[in-house]
Amino acid sequence: MNRLPLTVIGGYLGAGKTTLINRLLAEDHGQRVLVMVNDFGAINIDAALIESQSDDMVELSNGCVCCTMGADLFMAVGDVLDRHPRPDHLVIEASGIADPARIAQVAMAEPDLSYGGVVTVVDAQNYDALASDIQIGAQLRGQVDVADLVLISKADAGQVPAALGVPEAQVLDLASLDVTAPLILGDALGSGPKATAEVHPAYVSWNTREDRVLSRAQLDALIRNRPAKALRIKGFVASERGMTELHCVGPSHSLKPVPASKNTQTQLVGIGLKGHITRDDFQDWWASV
Repeated sequence: MNRLPLTVIGGYLGAGKTTLINRLLAEDHGQRVLVMVNDFGAINIDAALIESQSDDMVELSNGCVCCTMGADLFMAVGDVLDRHPRPDHLVIEASGIADPARIAQVAMAEPDLSYGGVVTVVDAQNYDALASDIQIGAQLRGQVDVADLVLISKADAGQVPAALGVPEAQVLDLASLDVTAPLILGDALGSGPKATAEVHPAYVSWNTREDRVLSRAQLDALIRNRPAKALRIKGFVASERGMTELHCVGPSHSLKPVPASKNTQTQLVGIGLKGHITRDDFQDWWASV
């Protein structure tokens, strides 16, 4: 039996990994693609955001799989390989704090897998500032250094972050691509995982899942008064506006209405650096309205 290609999609918190995967799944490429989603936190928000959901998705929650590289990941891969029919391609969406090359190493350890490559998504608007941050800069740069292909998101007219530091041939602007499947699901992007990045700093995550419905004023107040040290807040909020998909990345935020039938309960995850923010800080913020 032919080996199953494995491609890892990496990139820092809020870079646009899930958006890329949704775009990939919507394209007419004719392949059976199984997506494995690793989110950092007890609630797998990224898995819930995959629009083409079916049985061809596996969730890995409550931690960064590149830190454990233990039974959870290998058992999940084993389940994928036991499927009949077997998918044509396995795509793993790494958590935003993960080293994608470490996850890709499973392709070298499992004889029934082949290495498809590491694709790192970079947020053009925020990368330069984040890459120079003393706490997380090395981690972001490491995610780029191990990539076989760097895809730029949120770019203005071909904008490429000055701090990227990789060959121009490895970098493409997502906005300039008509399709992504030939890149991600085509021939292997490299021969094997590159040297892994440095161990990332410690993070904390907070989550809530409840039935409370917020007023419009409460939702606006939460967004306006969110913790300054929160790197990422994402999920679904039940409000008078209906079910709302909320994304906060640093100072930026976005709201998107979602069908009530998809989810009727507030589910939120917050992520920040340990020593800069605590779960109590997130909880106090959430309880403030």
